[in-house]
Amino acid sequence: MTTHEGEAHGAGLGQRLNWLRAGVLGANDGIVSVASLVVGVAGATTDNAALLTAGIAGLVGGAISMALGEYVSVSSQRDSERALIAKEKEELRTLPEQELAELTSLYRERGLSEETARKVAEELTAHDALSAHLEVELGIDQDDLVNPWHAAMSSAIAFTLGALLPLLAILLPPPAWRVPVTFVAVLVALAVTGAVSARIGGSKPVRASVRLVIGGALALAVTWLIGTLLGTTGVA
Repeated sequence: MTTHEGEAHGAGLGQRLNWLRAGVLGANDGIVSVASLVVGVAGATTDNAALLTAGIAGLVGGAISMALGEYVSVSSQRDSERALIAKEKEELRTLPEQELAELTSLYRERGLSEETARKVAEELTAHDALSAHLEVELGIDQDDLVNPWHAAMSSAIAFTLGALLPLLAILLPPPAWRVPVTFVAVLVALAVTGAVSARIGGSKPVRASVRLVIGGALALAVTWLIGTLLGTTGVA
């Protein structure tokens, strides 16, 4: 008999929120990682070519890493979903009565009477037994499985957009203003992404923003200090 792996609770909306949350987190990773990199380099040199090279390298390398990680993760998830679908098909083929009883039981657990639950289970089984079991029992829509390529591209794009902020902030201002402008731009961006991520997840935005801002400030301060110690800070 199939075990309960989860239930569908507004699966479509939930999946969209998960993608949005992943996009915000990907942008946040791009902001912090590239900002830390370019601020560290800015602590050692004011050379535009060095800053641009470091920033582009961090952006490209980070985007590829994020995309690869997301592709592997989502591919594993999709493989698991396909395995569950195959297992459910086999159980429906070999154990139809037990599966009908299980579906009835699932609807009973949702508050339906025994008679109503049985009738609903029978009608759904007659219409599309596999879809009924996948939705109620496993929370899976076989026509809407996660796509690892979409996940990889979304992650790479989100990281790139986030990384562009510190890269522009370190390159556009005059040398004397580069690090302060980058600090301010990055901390404001982190406060915004923290608030957005918290609202998506239903938690308190202020607390999430404060955590991100403190963490980001520490990362920037440490990398700038290391860059200063290892190089020579030139101010034009």
